[in-house]
Amino acid sequence: VQLQASGGGLVQAGGSLRLACAASGRISNYVVGWFRQGPGKEREHVAGIFRSGGSTKYADSVKGRFTISRDNAKNTLYLQMNSLTPEDTAVYYCAASRRAILSSMRSQDAYEYWGQGTQVTVSS
Repeated sequence: VQLQASGGGLVQAGGSLRLACAASGRISNYVVGWFRQGPGKEREHVAGIFRSGGSTKYADSVKGRFTISRDNAKNTLYLQMNSLTPEDTAVYYCAASRRAILSSMRSQDAYEYWGQGTQVTVSS
């Protein structure tokens, strides 16, 4: 499956953005998630959602501000980002996995498919 992320851009602190990730095929049986890599930082997990959509996991730094969702009918993954801060500046990547389980959703190694990344820049 191929993934295409979109929706990044420049936003002021306190603002919102909604990222989307369109898949080339059905992703209803995939665990999907978002990762990000900030300037000079390693890539880190942001949010993930299980196949059924009932289980989600978030990084502590984004809990209460970001919401991950999926529309299996549209083969699309979303990340609603509110109350953005300059620390959220990063390239955001979507990822998909057929083999991930709940306990491995935060691990990059669990994901076989990756999108190209979309830049999010938050100005102070």
